[in-house]
Amino acid sequence: MLVILALVAGYPLVSTIYYSFTDRLLLADHQTQFVGFSNYLYYGPNLESYDEDLNGYFVDYQDPDTGEFLALVYRDDGVLYDLATENRETGEMQPFAGEIDTSDVFTWQGLLVDSLWWRSVWNTLTFSVISVGLEIIIGITVALVLNANLPGRAVIRAAVLIPWAIPTIVSAQMWNWMLNDQYGVINEILLSWGWIENRLAFTADRFLALPAVIAVDVWKTTPFMALLILAALQLLPGEVYEAAKVDGIHPVRQFFRITLPLIRPALMVAVIFRALDALRIFDLIYVLTSSSRDTMSMSIYARQNLIDFQNVGYGSAISTGLFLIIAAFTVIYLMLGRVNFDQER
Repeated sequence: MLVILALVAGYPLVSTIYYSFTDRLLLADHQTQFVGFSNYLYYGPNLESYDEDLNGYFVDYQDPDTGEFLALVYRDDGVLYDLATENRETGEMQPFAGEIDTSDVFTWQGLLVDSLWWRSVWNTLTFSVISVGLEIIIGITVALVLNANLPGRAVIRAAVLIPWAIPTIVSAQMWNWMLNDQYGVINEILLSWGWIENRLAFTADRFLALPAVIAVDVWKTTPFMALLILAALQLLPGEVYEAAKVDGIHPVRQFFRITLPLIRPALMVAVIFRALDALRIFDLIYVLTSSSRDTMSMSIYARQNLIDFQNVGYGSAISTGLFLIIAAFTVIYLMLGRVNFDQER
């Protein structure tokens, strides 16, 4: 059983890491080659300029002294060849006789210097921190209300769980219609209340897109957080609160001195589950804003390279980077939180 679990969990991860060191493409006639760390960091000609017919990288270079444009080919032997000397029959070319500063034709490339990758990392971290933070605050509030002796408490609990029970794709598309700037009900409400003068393109505006996505995610997943916290609240011993009441401790002080420390283990587990889910966010953002750079997450950037660009090697490097970031967050969170699952269980 352990071997099967290891294969199921480990094979995709090992395959992804392996492909990140190759130039694999989703092309039938492309031969995959091992390229080392080139997908992560590489100094040389533009990797996208590789031409299989030339068996090298095409380099368009302008001589700074003469202003002449030169068509050169850089091959794996480290030599620049002059395309003007190519023999049409044999394909042979003569090495370029002039002198070229390689800094003019070579650049740093790869994931570590990819501005769009770091933009997606920033978007993902911003989304995760704000959404999970709001879900903690609102989730605790909702759980405290649901834990109180209210009439119809069972019906209220069931109603609160409805957003979480709706499939993410369905809820995302529903909110996409509601946030639409032409026929969306959100714009109609804000206009009728006089809060805005013109319709807002919530999912298209660069300043509103990410807040809109965060708001939808908070609506969707707060019930999950509240459910876990509510379960912890119902396990708390009533004798502690009776003693606090006898001592005349204010309810607010009871929350911070008694309730919060006692539900901390459950809250830590809830936060790590939600944080890991938020760091992997894909479907909600993709449905609402597609591949917009303003909201692009790490998962969406990986999907774009794997599917749209058919670049399995670079897409695997992005996926590996995503895995390392999530793994680092998990280790740091557990160390800082000093979570001892065996002891707390």
